[in-house]
Amino acid sequence: MKLTKPKYIFVTGGVASSLGKGIISASIARLLQARGYSVTIQKLDPYINVDPGTLNPYEHGECYVTEDGAETDLDLGHYERFTNQPTSKANNVTTGKIYKSVIEKERKGEYLGKTVQVIPHITDEIKRRIQLLAQRKEYDIIITEIGGTVGDIESLPFIESVRQLRYQLGHRNTALVHLTLIPYMAASGELKTKPTQHSVKALLENGLQPDILVLRTEHPLTVSLRRKVALFCNVDANAVMESIDVPTIYEVPLKMHEQHLDEVVLDKLNLPSELEPDMDAWRAIVEKIKHPSAKIEIALVGKYTELPDAYKSISESFIHAGAVNDCKVKLRYVNSEKLTAENIADKLGSMAGILVAPGFGNRGIEGKIEAVHFARVNNIPFLGICLGMQCAVIEFARNVLGYADANSSEMEQTTHPVIDLMEEQKGITAKGGTMRLGAYPCALRKGSKVAAAYGKLNISERHRHRYEFNNDYLAQFEAAGMQAVGVNPDTGLVEVVEVASHPWFVGTQYHPEYKSTVQRPSPLFVAFVQAALNHQKKQ
Repeated sequence: MKLTKPKYIFVTGGVASSLGKGIISASIARLLQARGYSVTIQKLDPYINVDPGTLNPYEHGECYVTEDGAETDLDLGHYERFTNQPTSKANNVTTGKIYKSVIEKERKGEYLGKTVQVIPHITDEIKRRIQLLAQRKEYDIIITEIGGTVGDIESLPFIESVRQLRYQLGHRNTALVHLTLIPYMAASGELKTKPTQHSVKALLENGLQPDILVLRTEHPLTVSLRRKVALFCNVDANAVMESIDVPTIYEVPLKMHEQHLDEVVLDKLNLPSELEPDMDAWRAIVEKIKHPSAKIEIALVGKYTELPDAYKSISESFIHAGAVNDCKVKLRYVNSEKLTAENIADKLGSMAGILVAPGFGNRGIEGKIEAVHFARVNNIPFLGICLGMQCAVIEFARNVLGYADANSSEMEQTTHPVIDLMEEQKGITAKGGTMRLGAYPCALRKGSKVAAAYGKLNISERHRHRYEFNNDYLAQFEAAGMQAVGVNPDTGLVEVVEVASHPWFVGTQYHPEYKSTVQRPSPLFVAFVQAALNHQKKQ
């Protein structure tokens, strides 16, 4: 940390959701990091759920898990992938957390004699949470992304809190970046600025003047259009940025730097910008992503395949691992509910590798088990993650050990529960935030494929599960050829399984995708892609 007190950047959005506020926030962070500043990013989500752990992935995409076991918004995954820095519980705040905290204080009697109101009590709690990361005294700049769009009823307390904070902290200690949409009207062949004007007007009505505008667009913006937006929105002409569609999200920081976004941000914060950011390594990775020498197709078998964001960290991990192996990984999303023994050869037969995805519940489970079986008997490189690993165990128990009714006790009562509820989970009834969450150590067996992938025997990975490998069956699995090559050293919990006779068959109870970043790809995904490449060459 260079600064005695951190500076704050607030990122808001207007016109439409899903414009890429998280990517812009992460890009700003990456550029400022490259200029020598210590940066972190937090997300304020307006929904009333305490965390996204109980949300349907169809509604909100994947639930991302931090090192310290917080179930968070998927944008935190982007933050980590771009900055190569871990986030924590303090980096994601929801309306539910805010109200829960205020109500608990009220119940304790901290507001005795006072009527609890949105202003000042809710806004004070929001401001406290925004400034919580500053207490670590690690960061020069704290970026805060406000979820939703300006004008949403749910976002109003957050917008008001930002207004108050900007006033309290002083003009040169904060900067406001507003992301909007410039739609293209195909009928007239015109780009329209009116939605952006209305969006900024809505911000102004709430007492906030943006310093920088980032305009999301499908077509290049003319100088005159940018000037028009600047005039209407009271923004400097050099502070209107174009965010155009690019082949990979990892190109966005480079595009923003070309437009001097990082310089403009530092100017607004009254910070020096003489040091040119070193983006050579980043640029090299982007080139590898854009221009690979090889191409492979890997099947991702899951039940939320209609929404690829449900598996966002996995798909991004394949991009990172693909860059290391100089190849493009094309993912084929296969709905496990539609997989049967009859159609599986058509759907998976041409794949270079098969990944069975995490999930919960028995919907689509038999299709996942069929996918495991197909990968195992046909020697196709396989990676099973969390429930995917559990499906690998169930399949092996049924087809190799001969336990036809083998299953997880999560799915049904069976005489052979090869996957069973964790001991510490048996007395838990509440669903939210009660799973085995966050980073745990894992000791790998020497000589295993997974140990070769990591290049070491002691690792730490993140978890999100309630059920585990039933150690009562461990000796039988080992004798038949499925080895427990990764074990938690403290609890004996089986973390990794391998089939010894298979070219590359790995199942992990943990989620290796959560720790994969652009600059530090997951070793397991790198090894899996390498195995898939080798398999394709043999075909």
